[in-house]
Parts: sequence; structure tokens; C-alpha cells
Amino acid sequence: MTTPRRWASLGVLSLVGLVIALDTTVLNVALPTLATDLDASTSQLQWFADAYLLTLAVLLLPAGLLGDRLGLKPMTVAALVVFGAGSIASAAAPTAGVLIAARAVMGAGAALATPLTFSWLVVLFDEDERPRALAVLGAASFIGLPLGPVVAGYLLQHYAWGSVFMINVPIVALALVGAATLLPGSTPRTYRRADAVGIALSVVGLTGLTYGLIEAPVRGWGDPLSLGSWLVGASVLAAFVAWELRHPEDGLMTMRLWADRSFAWGTGVLSAATMLGVVALFSVPSYLQGVLGVDAMGSSLRLIPLIGGIFLGVGISVPLSRRFSYRAAAQVGLLLIGTGCLLATRTTITTGYREAATWMIVFGIGYGVVMLSCQNLALSSLRADSAGAGAATIQVMRQTSSVVGIAVLVSVLNSVYRSQVDTGTLPDPAAAAVRSSMQAGLAVAEQLQDPALAASVRSAFLSGMAAQMWLGVGVACLLALATAVWMPATLGEAARTVAPSTPTTGVRPGRGGA
Repeated sequence: MTTPRRWASLGVLSLVGLVIALDTTVLNVALPTLATDLDASTSQLQWFADAYLLTLAVLLLPAGLLGDRLGLKPMTVAALVVFGAGSIASAAAPTAGVLIAARAVMGAGAALATPLTFSWLVVLFDEDERPRALAVLGAASFIGLPLGPVVAGYLLQHYAWGSVFMINVPIVALALVGAATLLPGSTPRTYRRADAVGIALSVVGLTGLTYGLIEAPVRGWGDPLSLGSWLVGASVLAAFVAWELRHPEDGLMTMRLWADRSFAWGTGVLSAATMLGVVALFSVPSYLQGVLGVDAMGSSLRLIPLIGGIFLGVGISVPLSRRFSYRAAAQVGLLLIGTGCLLATRTTITTGYREAATWMIVFGIGYGVVMLSCQNLALSSLRADSAGAGAATIQVMRQTSSVVGIAVLVSVLNSVYRSQVDTGTLPDPAAAAVRSSMQAGLAVAEQLQDPALAASVRSAFLSGMAAQMWLGVGVACLLALATAVWMPATLGEAARTVAPSTPTTGVRPGRGGA
């Protein structure tokens, strides 16, 4: 492909990344409206989001294999069609149950599309251009995350709730036209067996683990359903790993990839950093709305320092990696994340937005640097014939880390919040409501016109958020130390440490590769 057409193709892929990221956050603002119009229960509201997340996590690995076996272009088109159909079905859903099912269809489309977008980078760009291409694709996803609530807030003010899903349709249609006209024709790039056993084990294992972790913060970690689900899921995933180790070359996960230190450390640090990112993406909006008292639209706009920091981190990651090394970039990013978390622990009720914006910027820069440098290190180690499987492995690790991070961090925050909020003078029903969440606690305080209770609720939430951030400080520092000792600085260093029989390099198409 000529250079202009390669970058035009990247524009198509960026649209795919944008619409998937947009849908990740667009639903949050619409939940109160959905609760009223669809008469949805609290559990159903949770599953409006979790059905998408669960299906996405479960189907990523099989989707990567399909891309390698059937060809990137036909599978990209199919993924867009499935995602678009799910969006239309979600917009027209007459009941909560139908909406949950439609969201699962959207998750299936996103699962098909996610590894394919990264596989295209391996095929279209050489190692010199790939960091810039990855930065563009990452920027499209980062734009979608904060744009989702802003777009949803505007649409809900002027149109019915179905519009928050219909906004996907014109983007998907444009991406379909671009995929048909700009993406190069592709043929299957591998003839690996379908690995039916691996697919079954991964689907069952990831379903059990993800479902259990989603339910644990709500039901409790000792609840038989949540505990049993994630224990069974973890056990089945252990069996999946054992099975895949018996088929290192042609299994679903392509286990030989883990013998490459670039892939292993890039993917591992990327996954751990994703867990840390959950702290910001899920706690900060609650802080802005509950403690600072801004509405959903206002909190979206006040996330700009965090998003701007991520953009800045992405921008400096490429020259930092080239000037020094991937390892140095990852260490700098992790130390900045730890610093941002440390500054966040000093947040109090009287702390203003200026202080919050400062640590959000620091955190965002570090997060952007780590995510891009580690993702590029992992992707650059892939061979063209296993790009789909490798990209799917990277993304399934990230998605699973997100679920684990949400479950653990929400549990930490809730545990601290419940232990510190003052409900001593309240009747049992009101006390139970206050202990359930900050939002419920503030609602009770407003009904009772009790400023002292509202202050206790906010203070308890900040204590829980501080506990989360201290956990982030510890994880970031440990990761920085581990990368200094074990993470390869360059692809060449990693290749020299791998046995000659392990195929760590292969055909990496460059300017004429597609």
C-alpha cells in the first residue's frame, strides 16, 4: 500500500476504536432515565453495562483466531455489522431484558473488532511507523471515553434515551464504507486448527471469572454465587492454560508468545497499568459529582485534565521510548502514576478542584506513557501470521484486568466507606441505605436535611478513595522496580534471551507489507 492509503486505512480503524470507546462510557449518564422508562431494577441497571463487558471479555480470544483464519477485512466488516445491529436493537429495546440481550450483541461486535484493529497495525506498518500509528489509534479511543458522557448528556436533553445508542449507527456506517474502499483485501494468514477445546475452556473460564467478579462487590465476596462463579472460572482458566501449554504453536492463545520477554512484559505491565487506570476512570467521576457537587455534564468536562494528561503522555511516549528505551518510558510512566495517586490521597472535603486537576494531569501523563510504550513493545514482538491471536491475548488480559481492578477497588472503597460513615443515630432502613453507597447516603442526608450526615458521607467516601490510591501507589512502585530488573529495554535485548528454537520474529510487513 502507498503511504497515504495506509494512513487513510488507519483513519478507518480509528473510527472503529472511537465507537467502541464511546459506547463504553455513553451509558453511564443514561442509567437514571433507563431506570424510569424501562422500570429497571438496580441489578438490571448494572447488567446494562456488564452484559457488554462480559461478552467483550469472553469472546476476545476466539475473535483473534477468527481474524487470523478468515482474513482481517471480512472479519472487520462482520464486526461492524454486528456492532451496528446491536446498537439499533438497543435503541429500540422495549424492555430491560431485551436491552441487556442487545448490549451483549454489541459486546460481541466489539470483541470481534478490538483485536482486529491492532492486528491491522502489525500488517500495515513497520516498526518505525507503528508507534505513531498506535498513538493515533490510542488517541481515537481516548477521545471516545470522555466524549461518551458529554454526547449522552446532550442527547438526553433533546431526544429519547434510544438516541445514546443510535449515535453509533452513522459512525459504524462511515467505518463500513471506509473498510470496503480503503482497507486492503486480505486472505487468511494462518491455518492453525480451531482448537475447540481451548475455545470452550476460555469461554467457560472467562464467563465464570468475569461474572463472579462483577457480582462480588454487590453480593459480597462470600456470597455463594459470586464466590462459586469466580472460583470455578479461575479453575477452568487454569485448565485452559495447561491445555494451551500442550499446544504452544497452534493453540487458541499461541502460548509461544509468552516466551518472548517483550510480549510478556509489555502485556503484563500494560494489564497492571489498566487496573490502576480503573481507579481514575471510576472513582474520579463519583468524587466530582458527590463531593464537589457537579452534574454529569460538569463532571465530564472536569475530566479534561485527566484526558489531556493521557494525550500528553501518549505524545511523549514515542520520543521517550526512542531516545531511551521502552523500559525507561514504562518506569517514568509508572512513577508518574504513583505520584498522581500519592497526591490524590491528600484530597479532603475542603480540597478544591484545582488540586484535583493537578493530580489528574500527573496521573494521566503517566498512564498515557505506560499504556503506549508497553502496548507497542508487546505488539512489535508479534509475527504477522499470529497478529490476531497476539492482539486478542493483549486485549483479553486488559479486559480481565479491568474487571479484576473494578471488583477489588470497588470492594476496597466500599469497605472503608461503610466502616467510617456515621449512621449511629439513624433508623435501620435509613442506615442501610446510607451504607450502600455515597449517592444513597447523600440522598438520605438531603431528605433529612442533615448537613452533618452529608459531611460524614463525603468524608467516608474520600477515605475509601484514599485507600484505593494508596493501593495504586504500592502497585505502581512495585511495577517500576520489577521493570527495572526484568523488563527488556528493546526488542533486540529480549530476542537475545530467547532460545533459538523459539520463533520470536517473523514476517513483519513494512511499507509494502499489506
